[in-house]
Amino acid sequence: MTAEAKKVFEQALALPDEDRAALMEALSDSLHEAAGELSPEWKAEIERRIEAVERGESRLIPGDEVEARIRETLSRI
Repeated sequence: MTAEAKKVFEQALALPDEDRAALMEALSDSLHEAAGELSPEWKAEIERRIEAVERGESRLIPGDEVEARIRETLSRI
């Protein structure tokens, strides 16, 4: 990742959860447009997850926390 991309990433982490989710969706959409259309099943799953977060049934986990959990799990292997 370039220094500029790291800076943007750090700024994105400071955003509220809802804004980070919207940004993630927009970035993902931009990649999928280049790679092709998502299947209807994936679109439905994404929409289900977004709605669960918006209803407060699921919570977003900050990326650094996810990375720490992954590293911890992998260190035990």
